[in-house]
Amino acid sequence: MAGILAWFWNERFWLPHNVTWADLKNTDESTFPQAEDLYLACPLAFCMFMIRLVFERFIARPCALGLKIQANGPQKAQPNAILEKVFTAITKHPDEKRLEGLSKQLDWDVRTIQRWFRQRRNQEKPSTLARFCESMWRFTFYLYIFTYGVRFLKKSPWLWNTRECWYNYPYQPLTVDLHYYYILELSFYLSLLFSQFTDIRRKDFLLMFLHHVATISLITFSYVNNMARVGTLVMCLHDAADVLLEAAKMANYAKCQRLCNVLFVMFALVFISSRLGVYPVWILNTTVFESWEIVGPYPSWWVFNVLLVLLQALHTFWSYLIVRIACRAISRGKVSKDDRSDIESSSDEDEVLRPSQKHHTNGTNGAHGTNGYLSSSPCPDEH
Repeated sequence: MAGILAWFWNERFWLPHNVTWADLKNTDESTFPQAEDLYLACPLAFCMFMIRLVFERFIARPCALGLKIQANGPQKAQPNAILEKVFTAITKHPDEKRLEGLSKQLDWDVRTIQRWFRQRRNQEKPSTLARFCESMWRFTFYLYIFTYGVRFLKKSPWLWNTRECWYNYPYQPLTVDLHYYYILELSFYLSLLFSQFTDIRRKDFLLMFLHHVATISLITFSYVNNMARVGTLVMCLHDAADVLLEAAKMANYAKCQRLCNVLFVMFALVFISSRLGVYPVWILNTTVFESWEIVGPYPSWWVFNVLLVLLQALHTFWSYLIVRIACRAISRGKVSKDDRSDIESSSDEDEVLRPSQKHHTNGTNGAHGTNGYLSSSPCPDEH
């Protein structure tokens, strides 16, 4: 075990040339980031999850009920013992062969069986009330942490001159405010990572999982090798758009359509400008070029920048989705469906219907009143 730890914490990987861990030990005169500081984030992540449960129950839920948001979920499937047994014991997504067998067994047409499975799957999804509570929790945290980050960075010289992120690196002391900022952000994303398996399941589940892992890795990397200054810039920049997204989602759930439209436009402008404009020009420029000039590259420097580029790739993909939603809203006057909706519609099953079956049946939309379908708004369901 000692050998593995020694290999993992190899100074030549984590630190610049001629710098050792002994050089970054805390003294009476100065304090530096220590890897063991991050252990605090694990119990704090659990505490944050428990605070979220209390917040959603006693604050968000009453707010939702005050806005007349109902706890009703999607339309329930009619009871059927045979289909329920297939759903629970065999598959939730029967193929065409199984659908035909069930059709003969029950004397139902294939489209009706498909609709039953769709409604049964949707039945397990949270209600609009639960979605509102989840968004309100995230909105509250993002608003707090973004406000804190702006107030902290206004007093920091590296906000106005990013080269300050690398002067005297890595011998930059850790302040109490910076430590608090990092631990709080890391705890929140750890709680999101774990709660992703219990929250509303999105179609971009794997992308969001990758996003959370990359974010946690970036926070950890930048803290351990004391790239915390540029790390604060990255965190604050990302939180700006997240506040508007969660606000737009809450407005959508509350059926405040005009407010949702305005908030979505603001979110789209901030997201695209900050993550396709400011991020590469301001953040990647300083982490790649300015740091190369002032400090020079070393192994963990390469890993850190690869993670930043990975985030940029995710930004590009999500920006594409946002633009596509906006274009649909402009051309059609509405968005027929969110690309990452977690509520299925009858149109989803058309993809598995044979052409000869499609003109014989008529489907109903099983997602009325949910955020999967935005009747007149370009508000997205998740970032």
